[in-house]
Amino acid sequence: MTLEQPLDKRLFDSKYDDVEILGKLVTRGDDWQPIGLVLHVQNGAILGAAYARVKRSLPGPAVLRGVLAGLIEHVATWPMTVLVDRYHPARKELPKLAASRRAFGQATIRHAVFGIVLGLLEDTFSDRSA
Repeated sequence: MTLEQPLDKRLFDSKYDDVEILGKLVTRGDDWQPIGLVLHVQNGAILGAAYARVKRSLPGPAVLRGVLAGLIEHVATWPMTVLVDRYHPARKELPKLAASRRAFGQATIRHAVFGIVLGLLEDTFSDRSA
């Protein structure tokens, strides 16, 4: 998802950046980028662990289950963008998200890509351990 982000930023002509939002939540200094990257990867790992626990309750093959999990997480967490727009310490430097169709589209693409990779990786690792 983090690797795909530069592509969707160009595609949607938007500056919405998950790494920036997370990094600048913690620091306003020059270290926001590596900190944001670590936090973003951590969030993905947490979602991956949660997915591994519930995947059997989701319908379809691995890729579909992964996409479904990614999109459920996206739709469930998107309302928090109102809080980012209003309370984030760097809100004046960040694009407004809550009412932005472009940002919602970007997040949808990002979470779908994450879900595809998640489903494929989890399926591959599950096959090896079986």
